[in-house]
Amino acid sequence: MLSQNPFTDPDRREIWEMLVTRDINAYCNADWSMVEDDFIESEFYAVDAGKYSDPGNWKFAFSTLAHYRDVWVSQARIAQDIEYAEPLEAAVHRITTLEKIEIADGRAIARKQFNGTIKQADGNDDVLLWQTLYYLKKTPAGWKICGFTGYLPYTA
Repeated sequence: MLSQNPFTDPDRREIWEMLVTRDINAYCNADWSMVEDDFIESEFYAVDAGKYSDPGNWKFAFSTLAHYRDVWVSQARIAQDIEYAEPLEAAVHRITTLEKIEIADGRAIARKQFNGTIKQADGNDDVLLWQTLYYLKKTPAGWKICGFTGYLPYTA
């Protein structure tokens, strides 16, 4: 069963829908057009923590949205070529949580966590165990992503 939005207030509900429902659906369908309007292109940047707890090991991963888009699409297409033992979208929902969103003065930080294994049809496992901090801004068109720090270590 797909995840249900746990939030009741409109801002957090909107952020959750963007970062969980829409993002997972877009990724599993390798369809960037579903999420392209979720970003503020002129403010976008991303950091790759590489699953290291020491920020000295983190790398500046993406200075432009176009670069991130190209890598995102490439990864999504690779996932489409893998035969999974369960529907991919349901599996990603099963291992994804987003329970904490802090909002102040038109800005937000949302922590999305991945903790689980997706079985491939050939018996191999895709292990997802990290978290991402998203930096968001409320605009007249709704909440938008300014950037993120991804692949942060996650220990349950």
